[in-house]
Amino acid sequence: MSPQLPLASPDLDALRALLKTRALALPDLLAGLWDGPWPAFVLDARGQVLLTNARLQDLMGEVSLKGRRLLPSGKAQELRLVDDQGREHLLEAWVHPLDGGDLGLALLQDHSTELAARERADRMQSEIDQWLDLCPLPALMHDDQGLLLRFNAAFGALCRRLLPQLPISLHELPSEWRALIAGPAPEPGQEATRNALLAPPGDRRRWMRVRARRLSGPWPRPRTLVMLEDRSAEQDLELAQQQLQTLMDTAGVGLATFQPEAGWSRPGTGAAPAPSPAGMTGLGAGLSGEAGPRPTPALQGVNREMVEPASRVEYEKLQLALKQQTPTVARYAVRHPEHGLRWLMTRVEIGQLASGQRTTSVLTVDITDHQEAQARNELLQQSLVLQTERERAVLDSVLVGIVTVGRQGIEWMNRSARRMFGGDLPEFAGQPISIVATDAPDHPFRQTHYLDDLPEGQAETFECRLVARDGREFWVVGNAVATGGGIDGTRQLTYALLDIERRRQAEAQSQQAQASLSRIIEAAPIAISLHDARTLQVQQINQAAAALAGRPEEELLGASPEALFGEEQAQTIRSDMEFALQSGEVLQREYRLTVRGQARIWDARLLHLSGVQDPTGAHEAEQLLMVATDVTQQRAQEAARLEAAIAQRELLVREVHHRIKNNLQGVAGLLQQIAARRPEVRGVINEAVGQVQAIAQVYGLQVGMSGPLRLRKIVEAVMGSVQRMFGREILVEVDGALAEQSHRWGLPEAEAIPIALTLNELFTNALKHGGDAPVRCELQFESEQVLLRIVNTGRLPAGFDLAQVRGGVSGLGLVRALLPRRSALLGLTQEGDHVVCELSLWPPGVQLLEAL
Repeated sequence: MSPQLPLASPDLDALRALLKTRALALPDLLAGLWDGPWPAFVLDARGQVLLTNARLQDLMGEVSLKGRRLLPSGKAQELRLVDDQGREHLLEAWVHPLDGGDLGLALLQDHSTELAARERADRMQSEIDQWLDLCPLPALMHDDQGLLLRFNAAFGALCRRLLPQLPISLHELPSEWRALIAGPAPEPGQEATRNALLAPPGDRRRWMRVRARRLSGPWPRPRTLVMLEDRSAEQDLELAQQQLQTLMDTAGVGLATFQPEAGWSRPGTGAAPAPSPAGMTGLGAGLSGEAGPRPTPALQGVNREMVEPASRVEYEKLQLALKQQTPTVARYAVRHPEHGLRWLMTRVEIGQLASGQRTTSVLTVDITDHQEAQARNELLQQSLVLQTERERAVLDSVLVGIVTVGRQGIEWMNRSARRMFGGDLPEFAGQPISIVATDAPDHPFRQTHYLDDLPEGQAETFECRLVARDGREFWVVGNAVATGGGIDGTRQLTYALLDIERRRQAEAQSQQAQASLSRIIEAAPIAISLHDARTLQVQQINQAAAALAGRPEEELLGASPEALFGEEQAQTIRSDMEFALQSGEVLQREYRLTVRGQARIWDARLLHLSGVQDPTGAHEAEQLLMVATDVTQQRAQEAARLEAAIAQRELLVREVHHRIKNNLQGVAGLLQQIAARRPEVRGVINEAVGQVQAIAQVYGLQVGMSGPLRLRKIVEAVMGSVQRMFGREILVEVDGALAEQSHRWGLPEAEAIPIALTLNELFTNALKHGGDAPVRCELQFESEQVLLRIVNTGRLPAGFDLAQVRGGVSGLGLVRALLPRRSALLGLTQEGDHVVCELSLWPPGVQLLEAL
């Protein structure tokens, strides 16, 4: 049961009195609502307030609502009422009509707190919108879900570069941009800073900084305000300052800038104390200071007393420019107590910043090395002048004419040139060198462009006729070289001339001799032809050469090597001709040609004939002389003699091999007789007998053949010798990819005896230590190697290692000493009750020969 509502109170009495005037009763529900916790009032049909309860009076204070028309419509709505303190209250009214009359009860609910919160949120949102619009940097506001709530135009422009359309959420941004913007959220009211190196589309990578602040406000979800800042310019400026500082430290350069508002400053150090006029140079030198170490720290304090007397004028000019703020450049010498004499160059530049502020920059460089180098260059220049005079004295003694020509004409001539031209230097000085040229318009001495166009150091060679002052004409060969050899560095042409008049006369005589030679060639009994050096076509051919080609001389003039010798030999002969033209020496070759159906051998000599000039100055083309002799019969006789000598040698070699074999077998027989008489040494002698028999088998195989021996025959011969000695049989198995062609594997003569001795030792050991059990030999002939396996009953000693066996004259020591190391491999292993010996042979120890 719910508690009974109070039925007596001043408010209820006033309400009963009002209802009584309207002949209405006071229901319990209405009494409970009126005396409840809600503000309420009674209104008539026109919406006029007739009575207010205590809760509403407490809310409004001394402000009376009685008689006011608050709800003329008589329907529920929001009311905004101002209390006696001037505070506005947002009230929501619900109207309940009273039964039996035109009165209504209005119940009110106070929403003032929500109103304040809403106004505060609207005000804050308006401020944020204004701040976003005013911010020149990209800025945005998002919630914890990444939803974009607000952003300004700068962020919108950035998004248009990143995406085809403006995003709604941060999740639509590229991953690297999303990671930068939506990073870890700061605490409410706190600010977080993040940096990243990003690359906007179509732009270089930029250093971006994000400043994020967590906002506190009447929002259901926290919001974060983010501002993006492009720090690339600051990064580039800092990098430039570091590079400039490094450059200044490395080059020993000092730089300082003066601004009236900030004073003196150096790159990367900010403002610096303003120097006194006397010490202004020390600041500009910048050779030491707060910014870092410098090459010469003591030079920072340069003052007027250190300046050399000869440089005082320059120093005073510098000080005046600093005071008046005018640009200047000064070079002056100072004598420092620690560094001695030093040369400095200070440059003052006046500038103006974009803000309109004037700046004065002072740059000082230690130019001592440069000044000393300049002094050395002056001394060197004087030495060069002296050297030039000495060289000209030397050139006066040479037989080659030397003429130096400048833009004003001839400047100098040596004694040989004066003798050629027929006069002294004063007679030719200032005259163009063409004064001694003939009337030919293309004469080299008339080529005036040499002085401007000829590259320095490059020579232009020529041959021409000159006319001396006495009327004498003569031929010279020479070259012109452009140099900057003048004292003032101007270009000059130096001509070197050699009188070749006698040589030209000798060439004329040589041409006469060549004509005589042509007549001799025509009448000679050997084949002679002259070919053009460029095309190799026949220019002259005698009758013997025409007979070799089988055609008349007239048809062969102008013929190519293909037409002269045939397509089969033409390529080889053409190559030999080109080689002879390049070598410049006599080239001897033999060619097999078919003449009238018969094969003939021709011994040919090829000689390059250099071109010469005839007395008229015309240059003859280079030629190739070919002289050929038929040596068919001579070569046939030589071949017959060679074949007879080879046959005789092979016969002698076979006889020698046969006798060596017989002698070795005789030696083996004698050793066997000694072994029979001396049982105590029988084992050693039998071992030697086996080795001698193996060598004898090799020599026996060499009888009747030459070149590499067949490997299989050597194996079978040595095996047969060992079987006969021990009276036991060795089982043989042949296998492998080349088993059917095993005869193709051969041994070079140098490897035959070592391999035979090795096989003899291995077969002997197998029979000696294998007991009565049969010994098996497996031969595997592969395409890349030959593998020989010898299997016998037995057991190797404990810990046996073939690598530890020392070389010797018998046993495994002999085998290790004889085997070729680069093409053979020997192995001994224990497989159950059997000892397996494997011998692998591969090229070049063995050779895969052509099929028989």
